[in-house]
Amino acid sequence: MLGYITAEGRGAGDVLLADIADTLRAQGLSLAGAVQVNRDTDPARKCDMDLHILSGKDVIRISQNLGTLSSGCRLDPAGLEQAVGLVTAALDHAPSLLIVNKYGKQEIDGRGFRPVIGEALMRDIPVLLSVNAGNEAAFLDFAGELAQQVPATRDGILSWVSTQAMAA
Repeated sequence: MLGYITAEGRGAGDVLLADIADTLRAQGLSLAGAVQVNRDTDPARKCDMDLHILSGKDVIRISQNLGTLSSGCRLDPAGLEQAVGLVTAALDHAPSLLIVNKYGKQEIDGRGFRPVIGEALMRDIPVLLSVNAGNEAAFLDFAGELAQQVPATRDGILSWVSTQAMAA
């Protein structure tokens, strides 16, 4: 019930999960969660990172502009927590699937979407998320034997979702 992908290339998991979410919603599947959409600005600035909340039309900016010369983490924790609150509330509507844009540093530290992932699993809601290779060991420490690697392809993910939907 806890599927994860590890996509090659910066932002590849974001693009793939957003595409999958669009496909599943078009098929009428009830979703909770968030997918990340990065918007390039100009060459002097890094992209803007937005979370699109799958249970509605909310878009939450999770990046901060720290200035041209900054090298620190641009994540806006307040934006992330706002998104987490919206996603948590959506679990009350018994979605067929929770999609989380990524299991990253916030989740490794016990924050971000980590509590929502646990809550969804306790409610028998399947979870699909992206994990980059550098965070995979920490994710597996958290997920244990619940984790199931899903091929990072459109067909592989749709097949896994179909199997989870039939099991529910």
